[in-house]
Amino acid sequence: MEKIKLDKNAFLYPMPMVLVGAVVDGRANFMAVGWVSRVNFKPPMMAVALGRSHYTNAGVEKNKAFSVNVPGIDLVEKVDYCGIVSGEKADKSVVFDVFYGELPGAPMIRECPLTFECRLVNTVDLPTNSLFIGEIVGVYTEERYLTDGKPDIKKIDSFTLTMPDNNYWKIGENAGKAWSAGKDFHSK
Repeated sequence: MEKIKLDKNAFLYPMPMVLVGAVVDGRANFMAVGWVSRVNFKPPMMAVALGRSHYTNAGVEKNKAFSVNVPGIDLVEKVDYCGIVSGEKADKSVVFDVFYGELPGAPMIRECPLTFECRLVNTVDLPTNSLFIGEIVGVYTEERYLTDGKPDIKKIDSFTLTMPDNNYWKIGENAGKAWSAGKDFHSK
């Protein structure tokens, strides 16, 4: 089959949906984000790319901290709300039950099955976005979301985003074991 060239503004499929938290103007604020990734092994780091005009950015920059909250599919309506309403116009601190770990500038969401608090270590200014890179200083969950002491994607029941069609998707079935599925493959 022949490949067809698409518009260069294509996205990776899919993107995990998270809520990035920061304290802005003295209150917890949360923003729906699909542009997030683990970016370093030791020390463990995460990066989030936020459009420069977002209200949340000021809190990340001022407090040198942010949180990454992984919601279950049951929170899709609240997550979407946090993506379409600015914290400058609405108090999103009342949308969730907020808690804090070690970093007072990184509010986390109790309803989310998995939460990370991150200390800001670097900001990369891109043409339209700020890429915030944070060292993970705390990870929080509940026993019910674990299997053998590790986060279980089925129990967490997170969801993803696809762009530019702007749809949320439930996580599917296991497709194989990483660093194992290819052991029997032999190049011809």
